[in-house]
Amino acid sequence: MGAGFEHGRGAALKLFIFGFGYSASYFARTRAASFATVCGTVRDAARAAALPACGVTGLVFDGAQVDGALPACLAQADALLVSIPPDGATDPALRQFRAQIAAAPGLQTIVYLSTIGVYGDHDGAWVDEASATRPGSARNQARIGAEQAWLALGRDTGKTVQVLRLAGIYGPGQNVLEKLRGGTAQRIVKPGQVFNRIHVEDIARAIAAAFAPGVAGGIVNVTDDEPAPPQDVMLFGADLLGIVPPPPLDFGTAQLSPMARSFYGENKRVRNGRLKGALGVALAYPTYREGLRALAG
Repeated sequence: MGAGFEHGRGAALKLFIFGFGYSASYFARTRAASFATVCGTVRDAARAAALPACGVTGLVFDGAQVDGALPACLAQADALLVSIPPDGATDPALRQFRAQIAAAPGLQTIVYLSTIGVYGDHDGAWVDEASATRPGSARNQARIGAEQAWLALGRDTGKTVQVLRLAGIYGPGQNVLEKLRGGTAQRIVKPGQVFNRIHVEDIARAIAAAFAPGVAGGIVNVTDDEPAPPQDVMLFGADLLGIVPPPPLDFGTAQLSPMARSFYGENKRVRNGRLKGALGVALAYPTYREGLRALAG
C-alpha cells in the first residue's frame, strides 16, 4: 500500500474499520492503497479469513466475541471508520472499546456512518444538519444516541469525529436494476413520497474527505441532489434495461415488511450543502439517473 491519507508526520495512516459491511468494504477495496494498513471487523471467522485477499487484516467482533489481535490493531490506528449499527440502545464498539479508542495515541479522526433516518418525518419538507431529529423508530432513536456518544468522545479526547448521515445506499450488486432483473421489484406508489439516495462511490468520497488533514468534525448529510419518488426510479431503471416495469401497487394495500413500511412513513428532502462545502465532495452520481446509467452499462 502506498502513501495517501497522511498525518502530520507525513506517513500513511493506519485504518481500523468496525463493521466491514457494504459501504465500508467498498471504501476499503477502492482506497486501500491510500493507507499503510487496514484492519476490519466481521462477525465470523470464515469472513475474517477471506479479507487478506482484499489487502485487509480480518478480525472477528460480533458485539460479544473479540478477536485476540483486535486490541493491538486498534491501538495502532491513526484513522477509525465505524460502520456498526447500534446493538439495542447502545453502540457495540463504544460499549466494549471506548477506553481503548480514547487512549489510542495516534488516532486522530473517527468517521461514524449514521443515517438520514434520524430526521424522521418532515412531511416532504427540506431538512439539513440543523433540522430537528424526529426518529419514528427505536432503531433511529438509537442512532441518535450513538451519534451523540461518538461526538462526546471527540469532545472529551480532542479527536476529530465526523458523523456522516447516509441516504438510501445503492451501488454495484445492490440497486433497483438487480431487483428488476431478478423479478423481485415492486413499484410502490404513495402520492407525495420522495426519498434521497446515495451511490456507494459517493459515500467513499465523503469518507475520504472526512479523513483529510485539517477537516473539522461535526455532522454531514451524505445524499444526492434530487429526492425522487421511488416509482420514478423504478420506471427509469426498467427503461434502461428495456423491460416492462412491474405494475403500480398502491402503498395502502401493498404487501410490505414492517421495516419497509416504516421507511414510507418518513417523507423528507435532504440537503447536501455541507457535503459539498465543508467536505468539498464532488458527487460522481448527483442523481439516480447518472448512478443507474453507470450500473446498467
